[in-house]
Amino acid sequence: MVKQMRAAVTAFIVLGVLTGVIYPLLMTGVGQVLFPYQANGSLIEQDGVVVGSALIGQTTDDPAYFWWRPSAVNAMQGSSPDALTASGATNYGWTNATLADQVAERDANIRAANGLSDNVPIPADLLFASASGLDPHISPEAAALQIDRVANTRGLDRTQVEALVARYTEASQFGIFGQVRVNVLLLNLALDTIE
Repeated sequence: MVKQMRAAVTAFIVLGVLTGVIYPLLMTGVGQVLFPYQANGSLIEQDGVVVGSALIGQTTDDPAYFWWRPSAVNAMQGSSPDALTASGATNYGWTNATLADQVAERDANIRAANGLSDNVPIPADLLFASASGLDPHISPEAAALQIDRVANTRGLDRTQVEALVARYTEASQFGIFGQVRVNVLLLNLALDTIE
């Protein structure tokens, strides 16, 4: 019995050290050497100051910038659009009145801000929050819908803004995984450099 207990405790300690200490340190080291940008959060710096992550959306209602997908968490908590307090979804079903009200309000806001008539379709990613509430991308259709508003607000030629949208449109990974998307943070940062 004592031999079995000793063997069990020894195995527990050895496996604990291997999987709880050595393996995490090894993976952290490999990540820092081979993928330092990704391992450190894909942070975007401007003039030595971190302005965001390429992996996390930052909501805004400034008409001079492209808008991200809405955040379900911020809407539920009543926090400001810029507050990224948590990640999560509402789990509202299609028949939920709160979801219908949120979508109707977003639809009205997007139409008013972009001067759109009632017959212009709004891409779903501008109406519905992403599963995490932190999605940094929008569809090319959602970006195209906002081009006129951004160009007019900034006093830019529409073709300049279209070219930036095209430049920051990313293809699906390996041509098969995911969808074509636009990274909004990179696009908005690029907009600030042409003024």
